[in-house]
Amino acid sequence: MEIAVIWVPAGIKPLEPALSACFYHTCRRGYRLAGVVRTPWETLEQTMIDGEVDVVVIADRAHLPANRSPRIEVAAELPDHPLPVAGQTRQMAPRRCRPHVR
Repeated sequence: MEIAVIWVPAGIKPLEPALSACFYHTCRRGYRLAGVVRTPWETLEQTMIDGEVDVVVIADRAHLPANRSPRIEVAAELPDHPLPVAGQTRQMAPRRCRPHVR
């Protein structure tokens, strides 16, 4: 399982829409979330170089600095689907199967 961090630049306000998109993305991709960081990009880049993080998830491509490492994913490029409320599961229709004919 790859380790991901969510990076939201310090100047981004309000924070909640960006976090929501990024949390959904990390959940959908099955990443192990190490945390949310608001440090300068250079600090995060060093964390990636040191191998502590596999993936950086951001809310919008506009948040990226011009000089960045190659492994960055943008949560805003996925379809916008809200996460289910905790404790609720999605109801699935019963599976229909064809009868076997011999």
